[in-house]
Amino acid sequence: MASMAIGKAGYQNTDAKIRIPLAGFMQAPTLPQQDVRRAHVLPPRSAPPDVSAPRSKIGGLGVCLLIRRFVLKGVGERRWARMRRFRGESLHKIDAKGRVSIPALFRRVIQACDPNWQEGLPPELVIVYGDARRPFLECYTVEAIEEVDRKIDQLPRGSVGRKTLERLFHGQSHPTSVDETGRLVLPAKLRQKIAVEGEAYFIAAGDTFQIWNPDSYSEDQAKTEAWLSDQPDDFDPLSFLDGGQEG
Repeated sequence: MASMAIGKAGYQNTDAKIRIPLAGFMQAPTLPQQDVRRAHVLPPRSAPPDVSAPRSKIGGLGVCLLIRRFVLKGVGERRWARMRRFRGESLHKIDAKGRVSIPALFRRVIQACDPNWQEGLPPELVIVYGDARRPFLECYTVEAIEEVDRKIDQLPRGSVGRKTLERLFHGQSHPTSVDETGRLVLPAKLRQKIAVEGEAYFIAAGDTFQIWNPDSYSEDQAKTEAWLSDQPDDFDPLSFLDGGQEG
């Protein structure tokens, strides 16, 4: 067997003059040549990761989950924004107690715009019935009526404008809710105001919707159609969005 010399610098094979550095070892045991070579060649094995320990940093999976969360959040917010506008029209029957079903799409908007609504609770809304010139009931979501209230509060107290709006939107209004079957109860006073009996016509109007007597709505729609017929053939109602003036 080849003789070995041990020094602070490491093991040295005095016959083959092979020097194997062992930096950091002040004292080393005498090992066979085979073990010396193995200790020099093979790196120390690191301990396996402790999967049970809490992760202090976000790994690849965590990043993916965060990205997915924010993407879905953005999609949800866009969908939520769309749900704050009523769309469509429909005809519904009214029973003797004034109960009438609300279109399903309308109910979803009412729920989305009621900050206090949660599953199992009836969503709330406000029906404005003032102004005798308007032959319909205007139904506001909680968010929509609060927006009107904030603007009314900005007007000077005692001003004609504020008193008029307070009377229409505070006094001549009816807070109500949608029951568990998706129905709305119209009190006799409101039904008499628009002369509705047997059937009611629902029409979307942006962040509100209107309830009409079907015959009154047909007459009002005929006026709109007549006005459109008087416009030039190339007239596009979307021109109003670009600042066009009503003819």
